[in-house]
Amino acid sequence: MPDSFVIQPRGAAPVTGAMDAAPEPLRLDPAFGPLIAHIDDAVTDVFVNGPAGLFVDRGSGADPVSGWRASEREVRDLAVALVGLGGRHLDDQAPCVDVRLDSGIRVHAVLAPVSTMGTALSIRIPRVRAADLEALAALGSFGARQQAWLLGLVAERANILITGGTGTGKTTLLSALLSEVPATERIVTIEDVAELRPRHPHHVALEARQANVEGAGGITLARLVRESLRMRPDRLVVGECRGEEVRELLTALNTGHDGGAGTMHASGLRDVPARLEALGALAGMDAVALARQAVSAFTVVLHLDRAPGGVRRIRQAGRLVMAGDRLDIEEVTPW
Repeated sequence: MPDSFVIQPRGAAPVTGAMDAAPEPLRLDPAFGPLIAHIDDAVTDVFVNGPAGLFVDRGSGADPVSGWRASEREVRDLAVALVGLGGRHLDDQAPCVDVRLDSGIRVHAVLAPVSTMGTALSIRIPRVRAADLEALAALGSFGARQQAWLLGLVAERANILITGGTGTGKTTLLSALLSEVPATERIVTIEDVAELRPRHPHHVALEARQANVEGAGGITLARLVRESLRMRPDRLVVGECRGEEVRELLTALNTGHDGGAGTMHASGLRDVPARLEALGALAGMDAVALARQAVSAFTVVLHLDRAPGGVRRIRQAGRLVMAGDRLDIEEVTPW
């Protein structure tokens, strides 16, 4: 059996300059077993719902794979093998595990009976073809005027908050923006599971660590944000704000760390203030303190969605403002 199976991305354009090599082809370990036949360069996500079915997403939503057959034991063994590739252990004592493989693939597994329909696998495939703004523009994510505006935000060291639902391309756009940062600057990214892979010669990635079964050894995003401030970052980035780390990020962006960025789940641009307030509450911040920090911290909010045809795009841009003592947002059209 070969050591790995290679998926060569179609249409991957070379990048000139310090990062002059095209993205490496995705390599699938033999542990992916029966899934290999269903993963090509167009696939962004793979879902195994116990023995009930296999679904793949090629950018237009999850589609069922006809003819898929697997027993619960086979799916569980597959999940254990894939989690093992990431150096983690999956069993009845730790039935929910999230890992990142060396290839950049992210695997989330939940064993039965926690997953009532049988062992569930959610696999995120990195978008190797969308490594820079040029590639994203070619895919229809934004037009030429929007692209020029985005390049200006990077050059002006704007602090950017990228929002949107699951699978709208937040991480992909953030990676593309970071790829435009001057090569002389140092980027430090902080993520729950490291997915950001900008084409940049000086990128340091920090990844949170879950506690072991004894409850020891965990390293939170909030702690990593504090640690990163001692690493002299020129650009400080939190891959996804989902808890108390929003306090540390806001503090950092309000104390001279320009050019930073973060992403956050939100259903719409108008939902961003309430979402930030909810995260601030988890960090012990009241609504007034959160509003003042957020307005000062972020230059612009970019909200993404998926068009009916599956294209991930910048739907709206906004600016956080104060409305009395509460946080609000105004839509802007800078392009």
